[in-house]
Amino acid sequence: MRIRNYETMFIVKPTLTEEEIQGQINGVKELITTNGGEISAFQDVGMRQLAYQIEKNDRGYYYVIYFKSPTDSITELERNFNINENMLRHMFIKFESKKELKNWEGMVQKATKPE
Repeated sequence: MRIRNYETMFIVKPTLTEEEIQGQINGVKELITTNGGEISAFQDVGMRQLAYQIEKNDRGYYYVIYFKSPTDSITELERNFNINENMLRHMFIKFESKKELKNWEGMVQKATKPE
């Protein structure tokens, strides 16, 4: 089983309450860890204007998670993200080359640094 470095960005519907949003975030984190992943950093990017309307929404809450995970777990994460009705969009990025891994480390440090 091969462990790789990943970044996932997801957008949550703006109509959710604070508790529902926190539930979505905790659900994603739990999904990553139960599938053998280890979260390195979490970043709340905040409410942003969408480039185009998605499901009649003009805005959404953006979140980024940097994590290490077995390659075969990404399929299960994607499946769960796809069936989540509160998630407008999501994306996974895999970091492999030395240059990419160095960039990943930099992004993790930036995300964990207090503002």
